[in-house]
Amino acid sequence: MIDGAWRPFLYERREQILEGRIAEFLLRPLHWLISAPTVLFLAALTAMLLRHPDVQFYEIDRVAFLLLVLGVAGRVVVLRRPLIVWERASWPMLALTLLALGSVAGRSFDHETWSLLASKLIVPFALFHLAGMVFAEERSLRQFETFALIVLAYLSFTAIAFLIGAHSLIFPRFILDESLGFHADRARGPLLQAVANGVSLNMLGIVAWHAYKRGARRGVWIVVLLASLPVAILATMTRAVWLSFAGTVVALIFLSENARFRRRAWVALLSLSVVGTGVILSCHEFAGSLNERFEEQGPVDFRKAVYAGGWEMFFERPWLGWGFHRMPAELPRFVSGYEEKVLYPHNTYLELLVEQGLLGFAVYLWLMWELWRLGRGKTPESGTKGFLNHDFHRMWPILLAVYWVNAALVVMSYQFVNGLLFAMAGMLAGQHRRAEAAYSC
Repeated sequence: MIDGAWRPFLYERREQILEGRIAEFLLRPLHWLISAPTVLFLAALTAMLLRHPDVQFYEIDRVAFLLLVLGVAGRVVVLRRPLIVWERASWPMLALTLLALGSVAGRSFDHETWSLLASKLIVPFALFHLAGMVFAEERSLRQFETFALIVLAYLSFTAIAFLIGAHSLIFPRFILDESLGFHADRARGPLLQAVANGVSLNMLGIVAWHAYKRGARRGVWIVVLLASLPVAILATMTRAVWLSFAGTVVALIFLSENARFRRRAWVALLSLSVVGTGVILSCHEFAGSLNERFEEQGPVDFRKAVYAGGWEMFFERPWLGWGFHRMPAELPRFVSGYEEKVLYPHNTYLELLVEQGLLGFAVYLWLMWELWRLGRGKTPESGTKGFLNHDFHRMWPILLAVYWVNAALVVMSYQFVNGLLFAMAGMLAGQHRRAEAAYSC
């Protein structure tokens, strides 16, 4: 039996234990967020890739992005590090964002406009800064590389399954919904646009080739993955994607410092081209589809009309432009022969000129210059086997060129594509920052 004098003390102690358990229960999710920034980052990219277009307010990817920001912010506060580190590329990013925000500030709320603003500017620029803090160790960089290979395998499998008509193997099912997105007759992937899918395949293919070349990923599975990539690219049925991929292959061969490898690569490329051509010609139905794509004139005529109308819009307001996301609604007034009430420019640079004027376009060129400079930084601290090694720096201009070339044929409003590019740019910026700090010590 407990003495009456001890009862108040025991009750108080019991309340303290209960309060401690409640606090632990409430803080445990925050602990999980803080302790797994790499998982949060890759989960956010996955949500951006696979989000269903009909989800109201695009909640899945926005929630994942918000959790990422909270997790990284909590981590830097606990570790007493700067909440944001300003890079040279941060200033044109900030300027572009402010220009866009200024053009939409006085307009009524439009969910599509704000969603595009997030996809084109806010989210990619945030991922740039977050990646520099999250991927600070070789282990996290290897996790990103593994993620890139898995996504490449998924996109390639989906594209090839579409090409051979195995639609039952395609996931998510909304990829096959003809009422959503564009190019329902091509391998467009979860991005619902053939060019965006092709850009993703091309960029991720460079990452896979980089992993194989430095010996980080060996085995039959990655050889099969790289061998299936040209077929997946072909399945997009998009001439711009084909040309940019061909240019990528040639550039990667030229960049090789091993003369023996270059000779073998040229022989392998020539052999693959001959075999591929023979296989295509032997399949009359497929050969006919390719021939139709090469000879198709309708998209070219449409682009000519849209580009002509876009230039008219630009010359009316050349300096500050028409405002963010104003071009699709205004462009039909400047284009004749088409009945659509909304027209898209299919060119990132023309859209920038029309909507943000010469000022915004100059800032964008400044940003691209700063991204290009990231490939010319300090010697990587991770040696020849690390992800951000010397070879990755040499391949960085090719990654940018893939993005730039395809941006001339589609508006880069695809959150996953933008996020992927700016995430890798943030990794390079973080590496340069660490290298400069090490040299200054």
